Amino acid sequence: MVKIFMSVRNRLAITKKAIEALILHSEIPHRLYVYDNATNYRLKDHFDFFHELYNRKLITQITFTTQESTFNAFSKASTCNFFGLQHEQDPKKNKYDFLMMLDNDIIVTPGWDSKLKVAWDYVKSKNLKHIKVVGQLPGGIKGKKESHHINKNLIGKVGTLGGSGLWSVQPNFFTQVGLLDLKPLVGFDKRHDQNYWRLLQKSSPGKPYIMGINQKLGIHCGKVAGSVCNRLTRSKNNPKRLDTIKFEEAEKSIDSKDFQTFYDSIINNQELIRNW
Repeated sequence: MVKIFMSVRNRLAITKKAIEALILHSEIPHRLYVYDNATNYRLKDHFDFFHELYNRKLITQITFTTQESTFNAFSKASTCNFFGLQHEQDPKKNKYDFLMMLDNDIIVTPGWDSKLKVAWDYVKSKNLKHIKVVGQLPGGIKGKKESHHINKNLIGKVGTLGGSGLWSVQPNFFTQVGLLDLKPLVGFDKRHDQNYWRLLQKSSPGKPYIMGINQKLGIHCGKVAGSVCNRLTRSKNNPKRLDTIKFEEAEKSIDSKDFQTFYDSIINNQELIRNW
């Protein structure tokens, strides 16, 4: 069993595709926890979509937050903490194969979860306690000096940094690595990753802490769907900044394609495949 944390803000069209990919491409049973944060576009559509998922038991939890309930801090960081705190209360918290932090613009590929499980089984069998995160290559991972031949198909390279759009971690992650201090994140629309890098370095300690495997586990579609974090950060002084994250044309374009047509278009897009 895998627990998945997903943070959403607007961009319903790509969220639908991301969740459909999880349904179609996962091999290990999972529980999906979604946090819909301060959405200001197609809000009723968001409620209707998640109502349908909830009714069909395809989602474990849906939480709608506001700027106030996330303390005016970066909502991904706030809700990641909420997810971690709730996980710590789970009587079976150590029984999961792994936990997943997954952005809503990541479209997973077939068997993504089984490959991560193989990688984690290897990490545990070799007692590589300094590895706290497993993701994919390149995935923003830097300083890759340590390599591991996991099996004939999987090679893992270990380094530092890495983008948390697709991070798998062990069930004891929030105990060993910790929660984020939200005070420095008040008023920001980024910095979840940067603040976790510091915690990961401290918990390693000083050793490379993230492994990327040589398999495309998920396709980052921020270039297709639009980036909320980047747009809000660039528009910080714009009085109409919240209008800039509606991405109306991208929403229409993504919604107009069925899942397989959309998936075919991104799996064959070499720019998307190479860049993340």
